Amino acid sequence: MLDFSKPYRDLLEEAWALHRAPRETNAPTVISTFAGCGGSSLGYSMAGFKELLAVERDDNAAETLRLNFPAVPVWHGDIAALSVEKCLELSGIQAGALDVLDGSPPCQGFSTAGMRKVNDGRNQLFREFVRLLRGLKPKVLVMENVSGMVKGKMKAIFAEIMRELKASGYRVRAKLLNAMWYGVPQSRERLIFIGVREDLASEPGHPKGITWPTSAWKAIGHLGNTQDAATNHVWLDESPSGRNTRTWIHAWKAKPGKKYAGQQRRERWDRPANTLTTGGGVAPPYLRNLGCHPRYTRTYSLLEYRLLASFPDGFQFVGGARNGIKRIGNCVPPLFMRAIAAHIRDSILAKFEGMEAP
Repeated sequence: MLDFSKPYRDLLEEAWALHRAPRETNAPTVISTFAGCGGSSLGYSMAGFKELLAVERDDNAAETLRLNFPAVPVWHGDIAALSVEKCLELSGIQAGALDVLDGSPPCQGFSTAGMRKVNDGRNQLFREFVRLLRGLKPKVLVMENVSGMVKGKMKAIFAEIMRELKASGYRVRAKLLNAMWYGVPQSRERLIFIGVREDLASEPGHPKGITWPTSAWKAIGHLGNTQDAATNHVWLDESPSGRNTRTWIHAWKAKPGKKYAGQQRRERWDRPANTLTTGGGVAPPYLRNLGCHPRYTRTYSLLEYRLLASFPDGFQFVGGARNGIKRIGNCVPPLFMRAIAAHIRDSILAKFEGMEAP
């Protein structure tokens, strides 16, 4: 078990050591679909799981996966082209033997930060997850998506997803959880579906919060404005020409916790960071709804992003700040997924496998 009373950086190092530890012979297994850069993969690994396969289409995300998880086979391509038979072959298991099938289908069509288009084609990618679910027949399913799926006009799609998952032979529950209650210094609310195969004597459920929120100060306050901390950010009080223009949102006028011009928010030291987005502040078009550093008039750097998302120092990002920040903005924070994975192992799988959490 992790010691959440430790300083935040020490906690991350402890979690990283759990990831690096050898797997137990009876370690639970997981396949990750829509795996991104590996935020979920790292969380499962921290909880003692053995990942058998990761599925990811994006080139940079797949490269990042391979770099950080060299022992995990990666299907780099369209999930629609991955057959159940090929999935079983790559993972080396038979149908029904997998412990957890995990997936985070792209959420742009549901996100409250976007246009929220009901007919966005990405809203239907969950069907590929369902197709693999019905073929692999894992003991447990986990699906993650944005909170916008249960708000307003998107509720119909949420209901459709629940019907499809239950029709696949699973008892399913969905609940909104916020990563800040699970050790992540970021307020990131996500909808978590957990399902258990109907023939198994266990019920789906969600983990309770395990710690008080960690403030941005505890996560990144020690960095100051050093070269490492301030690299790969955008200074918000200057345009590329050195003059203040409408192209740039003058965040230095905003007080902590407040927005300026309805968009730019200066973050607060005494609270978790607000939800990290994929823009990150790498160029002017990406500035909307991004957080301004609590002290300095700039966006968060890649180093600050990774700490606020609970990525330990040993995790490497490929392709510079823009790619790294995009990967983090799209990912499930590792400590968040670790809590979900540990709950599944303790409270679901352990009931019929005799397993204990690491």
